[in-house]
Amino acid sequence: AAPAVPSPHHRPEIQGLRAVAVLLVAAYHIWFGRVSGGVDVFLLLTGFLITGSLLRSVERDGRLRPVAFVTRMIRRLSPAAGAVLAAVLAGSWLVLPRPEWRGTIAEIVASALYYQNWRLAAHSVDYLARDGASAVQHFWSLAVQGQFYLVWPLLVGAAAWAARRSGVPLRPVLAGVLAAVFAGSLWYSVSLTAAEPEWAYFDSGARVWEPALGGLVALLPRRPFLPAGVRAAMGWAGLAALAGCGVLVGGSAAFPGYVALWPTGAAVLVILAGTTGLPWGPDRLLSWRPLGRVGDLAYPLYLWHWPLLIFHLEMTERTASASPLGGLGVLGAAAVLAWATARLAEGGALRLAPARPTPAAALAVGAVFLTPALVAAGCWLSGLDHRQEAGDRVASDARLYPGAQVVTDPRLADTLPDLPVYPALSDPRDMWLTHVNGCNSEIEGSGVTVCAFGPASAEHSIALVGNSHVGQWFPAMQAIAETNGWRLIVMTKNSCRFGAAVQYLAGAPYTGCEVWNDNVMAELAERRPDAVFTTSTTTGAGVPEEVPDGSVERWRELDGMGIDVVAIRDTPRLSFDAPECVDRHGPDECVERASYSMAPESPVRSLEGVPGNVGFVDMTGYLCPGGRCPVVVGNVLVMSDDNHLTATFSRTLAPLLNAQVRAATGW
Repeated sequence: AAPAVPSPHHRPEIQGLRAVAVLLVAAYHIWFGRVSGGVDVFLLLTGFLITGSLLRSVERDGRLRPVAFVTRMIRRLSPAAGAVLAAVLAGSWLVLPRPEWRGTIAEIVASALYYQNWRLAAHSVDYLARDGASAVQHFWSLAVQGQFYLVWPLLVGAAAWAARRSGVPLRPVLAGVLAAVFAGSLWYSVSLTAAEPEWAYFDSGARVWEPALGGLVALLPRRPFLPAGVRAAMGWAGLAALAGCGVLVGGSAAFPGYVALWPTGAAVLVILAGTTGLPWGPDRLLSWRPLGRVGDLAYPLYLWHWPLLIFHLEMTERTASASPLGGLGVLGAAAVLAWATARLAEGGALRLAPARPTPAAALAVGAVFLTPALVAAGCWLSGLDHRQEAGDRVASDARLYPGAQVVTDPRLADTLPDLPVYPALSDPRDMWLTHVNGCNSEIEGSGVTVCAFGPASAEHSIALVGNSHVGQWFPAMQAIAETNGWRLIVMTKNSCRFGAAVQYLAGAPYTGCEVWNDNVMAELAERRPDAVFTTSTTTGAGVPEEVPDGSVERWRELDGMGIDVVAIRDTPRLSFDAPECVDRHGPDECVERASYSMAPESPVRSLEGVPGNVGFVDMTGYLCPGGRCPVVVGNVLVMSDDNHLTATFSRTLAPLLNAQVRAATGW
């Protein structure tokens, strides 16, 4: 939704198309929580406009001025972006819960420096990343456009150089280059969207075919090649297809693969329709002055609508979309702020900058408008870090932050001072070591990552094997191993239970997990630990707790290898995010019923055919005493999200878990 590149070949219907695109983006976001295809139209128009501008520069002057082109973009983009980012920073401090602060700060920096799409791509495949959209998530498309602005002059320049060397006219050469980019990127986009849709959505390489398609359209002759009536029908068909895109194909998981050909193809039809001169032609609507004015404001309107929506949803505690009336308020406020931002930029700020800035002047303009948000973000983050360090020092005192120890010592609970929860709500992730030091295997791939802790000559060795619900016990088991002088071996993989049955991920067979399980068995056969620590049951939100298929079979295989099994009951699930609930309502209001995810008694009690090498462990009594599962115990945050223990609370469970593990193994 960035501002259009100025062109002497003014086409008012293009501004109308920009208006339609931004209104669709806003409407589908605000009321339906769906993708509209409008962003794909913006990317196509980016290619259409900048290709035409660069091509005319070469044909007019015989050379490109890429630096001047980029500096003009910086001059035009930075005032509105800087104003919105600064406002979002202030709004986030006032409105968003503390668990969202650090992520928002990082995304504001990424947005200001035009790498937001890559940050979101990495976040999308982070298994334990916090859910929820940030107030600047929409800057991903502006980051993609900014990257195109850097690449496109090089692309056109390379085509101009090849044309001069070969003696072939520039337009056919450029068409060939753009066609190759279009075909290669579209193939990559379709392949990546099928394999890794979360990453593909933000990947610039999976999007570059859209501006390439726009560039190809820009190379077509301007003169009409079809009768006006046919072109008018094409234009109306394109508008109808674009309006219905969000309803018919608006699932974000499908974009930007071949599905994105729908909105971009619809936009191509509208562009090719051009000016028909007919009273019923779509250009009459698209050239309508009020719609053109919305098109002029498309960039700031796009910038403002999303953070206002996020703040509105947060304040009203809605999860997906706004109410009809609330949505109108969001859209109206976004329109007012877009108008004010445009007036501020064009009527004030940009008048202070040269119309044709030198590169240094353009960078200075960008710095002037973006630096306040960056400096404020840095100061805020520094303050959070300082408070976190102070909290770490205080929390090291087990008398003040005993965690699970208060469950077994009522006197300790009675004398416990009222202190801020730890880990701090502004940084509640508190991951266990093996999930941040490279010891854990991610969802992709099937290789086994093995990490070992403790002396190789230890009397006993025990291997933690399974998914993140095994990995979350690492802090406790590490403390136990150190206390007893054991060797601890870790083999974990996200979303992959240790078992012999086929497992599924997102509805499809999780083949990487099956191979990983086979590879783990080979590692165990070679290393021969004395015992394997894994889960005995699995819990889910609103589904019965059960012993997964293939568990007993796997335990029998270990029995045949002479390896004992310590099978721990799964931890409870919550119907809410623990840190956000505590921040909004306080710990007393954030208690889940054990029955939400746990069976009345452990399913292993009725399990048949259990081999003699298996000992069961159940920590539910400490996590959910009396059938109630609090999320703050002994001043310590129990869960970092809705189903994973914090590393701190896991460590406080070590003495309690130690007794059960020793009983299960007989060590």
